[in-house]
Parts: sequence; structure tokens; C-alpha cells
Amino acid sequence: MHPVILFDGDCLFCHASAHWIAARDRQAVFRFAAQQSIVGQALLAKQEMSAEDSVVLIENGCCYVKSDAVLRIGRRLAWPWNWLTAAGFLVPRLLRDHMYDAIANRRHRLAPKRDHCQLPPLELRSRFLDELPR
Repeated sequence: MHPVILFDGDCLFCHASAHWIAARDRQAVFRFAAQQSIVGQALLAKQEMSAEDSVVLIENGCCYVKSDAVLRIGRRLAWPWNWLTAAGFLVPRLLRDHMYDAIANRRHRLAPKRDHCQLPPLELRSRFLDELPR
């Protein structure tokens, strides 16, 4: 089963980040769903989580949030991102999560609000889930 990235679908910064990841995921490893979607809500409930974090990675039955999710995502991306994130694991989690929280708390200001989100390009649409993975 593919790892699934759950992002805040109400946040343009998070939505743009999902598109950025998909474009650099050359082996099409990840699948994506907004946390507010039916799929996202079902996956969060299955993991006994709430949508409090702006990014959640579900991989091999485990759930990762904050900097752990970001670094686990990054290490599966194309070079140089996989190398850069490998170095991130050397930073203590407390410091990494503090930096993550600083960005997450400002994410709505980092990208202007719009009344709609951009659809993914055709080649990426199949990776954005509209039903639960089997």
C-alpha cells in the first residue's frame, strides 16, 4: 500500500505543498488526501487521530506528524531533497518540531487565501484520493 499524506485542505500553503511533493515524487510513491475530505476523515479515524496537525503521514500502518512526517516524506523524494532531509534527522525532534510549529502557526499568512484550490495537473490527479485505499 502507498503511504498517504493528509494535508489541511483549507490551507493554500498546505495544498501547494502537496502539489510540490507530488511533482518531486518521481516514483509516484505517495497518495494525497485533504484531512477534511471523506477519505481524510476516515483515515484519521482509523488511526484514532484528529485533524490538529497540518500534515499527517500514514506509512506501513504507522502515523507520523510534524517534523517526523516532513522528514519521512522528504527522504522518499528525488535528489537533492532526500539528502537534505537525511541531515534533518540529526537535529533533535524537540528543536525540529519547534521549527515546524513556527511555520505551521504562520502557514495561513504564507499563502494568500483564495476561494478555491487549484486542481492538480492531469498526470497527478490519480494520486489525490477520492476513495479509501484498499
